[in-house]
Amino acid sequence: MSEITNRVANSPIVTIDLESFYEKGDRILFDLEPLLFQGMVVREKEFRQQVKELEASVYQDKLVGVYCSVDAIIPTWAYMLVVVRLQEVAREVVIGDLKELEIHLMAKALQKLDIEALRDKPVVVKGCSKLPVPNYAYGELVRLVLPVVKSLMFGEPCSTVPVYKRPKAIRD
Repeated sequence: MSEITNRVANSPIVTIDLESFYEKGDRILFDLEPLLFQGMVVREKEFRQQVKELEASVYQDKLVGVYCSVDAIIPTWAYMLVVVRLQEVAREVVIGDLKELEIHLMAKALQKLDIEALRDKPVVVKGCSKLPVPNYAYGELVRLVLPVVKSLMFGEPCSTVPVYKRPKAIRD
């Protein structure tokens, strides 16, 4: 009898699991609405005082998105003021909702990807994940790796969908 060979394990294919870039930690939103006068207007003096007196320990080591849940015109400096205050205690603070927070976290994590290690290699982007990987991450990954990879596939190494194959003229 011949020995069973795992061709996938022995192949040069590099698998990228975007789930491994997911930053672990509690995500929390900071809503500006309670700081607004009558739930609609920023009154600078009162707003600054409320931000100054904010119980920031609630945000200790958290991943925070600063947003406003009501349709109000909020000056940009108001968001910035809250970010300054929360930056003292939170692990990460962005202006935006949870979706924008996830995009920011994933973009930051993808900056650490060793692109050069993928040069001239076939790459598979793992398709299934248990954690919420934003679609943004897939597009950003394509943008980052396309100049160096030999080919790009989506799925699992044993069952992939081709996404890109470097033209022969460029490969040689």
